[in-house]
Amino acid sequence: MSSEVHPVDEVLPVPRLLALGLQHVLVMYAGAVAVPLIIGRALKLPPEDVAFLISADLFACGLATLVQCLGFPGVGIRLPVMMGVTFASVGPMLSMAAAPDIGLLGIYGSVIAAGLFGIVAAPFVSRLLPLFPPVVTGSIILVIGISLMRVGINWAGGGLPTLTKVVDGVAGSFPNPAYGQLQGLGISLFVLLFILGLIKWGTGFLANVSVLLGIVAGAVLATILSVMHFDKVSAASWGALVIPFRFGMPQFHLVPVVTMCVVMIVVMIESLGMFLALGDITGKTVDREALSRGLRADGVGTLLGGIFNTFPYTSFSQNVGLVSVTGVRSRWVTVTGGCIMLGLGLLPKLAALVEAVPLVVLGGAGLVMFGMVAATGARILTSVDFRTNRYNLFIVAISIGFGLIPLAAPGFFRNLPHDLQPLLESGILLCAVVSVLLNAFFNGLGGGAAAEADAAAVASSAQHV
Repeated sequence: MSSEVHPVDEVLPVPRLLALGLQHVLVMYAGAVAVPLIIGRALKLPPEDVAFLISADLFACGLATLVQCLGFPGVGIRLPVMMGVTFASVGPMLSMAAAPDIGLLGIYGSVIAAGLFGIVAAPFVSRLLPLFPPVVTGSIILVIGISLMRVGINWAGGGLPTLTKVVDGVAGSFPNPAYGQLQGLGISLFVLLFILGLIKWGTGFLANVSVLLGIVAGAVLATILSVMHFDKVSAASWGALVIPFRFGMPQFHLVPVVTMCVVMIVVMIESLGMFLALGDITGKTVDREALSRGLRADGVGTLLGGIFNTFPYTSFSQNVGLVSVTGVRSRWVTVTGGCIMLGLGLLPKLAALVEAVPLVVLGGAGLVMFGMVAATGARILTSVDFRTNRYNLFIVAISIGFGLIPLAAPGFFRNLPHDLQPLLESGILLCAVVSVLLNAFFNGLGGGAAAEADAAAVASSAQHV
């Protein structure tokens, strides 16, 4: 039996770990701080409380990442995963924030309840593994990549194409004047070309940190062009304590708790797809037990989120693309990233420095990373039998079509019950449900589908070893 350490468990030298971990943090930072900003503003909290929400979120991001990557008995998938607040929870939490009898403490109560529910439900969700042969996982991972491309493209554009403003008491959408400015597009293109140059001509460690170096180069250019500002950095304090239950003891209301538990199911199914993608990228076999540990860590992370004044946590798909781009599979890189997030949560000035990096700088990097996620899905689909089994073509075609509905037509399901919105607004979940159902309809759920999944897992492991 070989005693070689799998690349996932390889401990790299400290300087490399720090650089690669910081690279992961920069990639996820914008998404990590977005949710506390949105919820804090919706609740009309004072600026100092919103700043605390951001610090608490970064701190809990670090804790949840360490739980997932280090692993404890029965908890943690031990793959290179970065954890962050899920956007699937934003809609329900905004509704709770608007209800005067629920508010922030009601949100925290529902988050804690959802975390406990996730811990209990993890083994049951992991039993769904036989439902995910390559024709299903390939389709889901392809949609994950395509969905993320929208994020990367909007980063390159400088934010969102439209902004919501309240005029005469009525909320409306207006074009974002800063979106698509030539200067911002030029910075994104510069970062993209810089990263591609390092991938093409860089070697070893230089190629591994190509995204980090691209972001740093873009930040320097943005500073020269007066696009990157440091006002918030100078105003931020050097230290802050993240105190559990800072706003008071959580409150538990039935409807918010049930709603957030439904969101947790959505999060866990999306995480299942992420874990399968990471298993394929890293060459690490992801079996039912590993899935159960990973999903349970999502629940533990969400529970920690409620305790430390923040929100539900999930595996960040942005960072899956980074693992694919760099080829560095060590989970100790994301452990280091988790430690950096802990530090950022306790050191607001450093957090403000990272936040100062403009979205247009991240845009050039996002196009590379998120495209790699989609390419991974396409590569998995190349192992699917399309020649003798024509049904697989229909499974891929229709499931991807459903997965693109929230991207192509955001208001498509607006006339359906509001309680279904967390389910219907996730293209990843739509693709997962439709592809699983179509695969069961056309190919059945017998030993053939399971055998195909097992064979693909073995081939993937052999391909990466």
